[in-house]
Amino acid sequence: MQFPERFSDLPEYAFPRLRALLDPYPAGGDVLHMSLGEPKHAFPDFVTQVIAQHSAGFGSYPPNNGCPELLNSISNWFMRRYAVTLNPDTQILPLNGTREGLFNACLAVCPETKNGRKPNILMPNPFYQVYAVATLTAGATPVFVSATLENGFLPDYTLLDEAILQDTAIIYICSPSNPQGAIASKAYWTDLINLAEKHDIRIFADECYSEIYRTTPPAGALEIATQLGADPERVVVFHSLSKRSNLPGLRSGFAAGGPKTINEMKKLRAYSGAPLPLPLQMAAARVWDDEEHVIANRAAYARKYKLADDILGSVPNYQSPEAGFFLWLRVEDGEAATLKLWQTTGVRVLPGSYLARPTKKDDPAKGYIRVALVAPEQEIARGLNDIRATLY
Repeated sequence: MQFPERFSDLPEYAFPRLRALLDPYPAGGDVLHMSLGEPKHAFPDFVTQVIAQHSAGFGSYPPNNGCPELLNSISNWFMRRYAVTLNPDTQILPLNGTREGLFNACLAVCPETKNGRKPNILMPNPFYQVYAVATLTAGATPVFVSATLENGFLPDYTLLDEAILQDTAIIYICSPSNPQGAIASKAYWTDLINLAEKHDIRIFADECYSEIYRTTPPAGALEIATQLGADPERVVVFHSLSKRSNLPGLRSGFAAGGPKTINEMKKLRAYSGAPLPLPLQMAAARVWDDEEHVIANRAAYARKYKLADDILGSVPNYQSPEAGFFLWLRVEDGEAATLKLWQTTGVRVLPGSYLARPTKKDDPAKGYIRVALVAPEQEIARGLNDIRATLY
């Protein structure tokens, strides 16, 4: 673990680093982008129709905390998906993408001190960069906890020293995880929620990949917390239409949790948030109501999982993802492999180390590359074959 104290302690964001690594060199073939997790499947046809039908709403300021149609659609979806009842007025906050919520929730509820000391915020390593920047903005200390093959690519927070846990205010966790595609089981959530209850910690569960899985829907943090009868303020979950519905440009997600936590987030949003325009909120409501396109989307990713398994399955240390749309491939050195692949084939992937933080104990991502399975299947097949031929 390592404890950076300033923004300057964090490395530059992943994609500027990737450009600096690759752009000085010509591509060794037709360029194929497999580095960025931007969904490319078709989004539902009705989206543009709904936006057009409600286009007059662009002439008004949108409701800051969400229109009734969107709030109700999210509440209904959550009941269908997790069998959990959410009060749409007090337990849901629509977001301009989950990144806004993951950042602002930390600012809204992180205390200035815990037990008289600067609070810790725990996060997986590798991690989504917003977790660390939100932590530093809130004046807390990031604690990076490695997610490795040995622990199933999910950080085991229960093994941390008691002194660290006593001063911890928030835990970030992503399931299904980015980049490894690991799913937190009911037992994992139970242990984590019990740990949070014992030490008075809030859990921020980033579940934006929850609808991209092979067969069994992943359990949700709020689902398990409800079953356990945990403090309703203990868990906040974050969901998005970006991955579920291939709408990263709509910038629509939501946070759900206890009324007190959501109210604190609403207070901050009144000053700092950028609510979704009303026509887009109406479109988002329709999208949450529809599951047919989600089933088709999941089937498309299942075909890509099979492609990956067929092409790379015999590669040593290959791990087939349980969910999400990334491969987390073992290589000798992530940066060297990324550069070699680019110069040889034109395939563009991301060094794992750009998503992680070296600690005194280990460097959990140096020997990996992240490969996004978002391009059309024919392109995916070409890229995976190039990866196998070049790196293995």
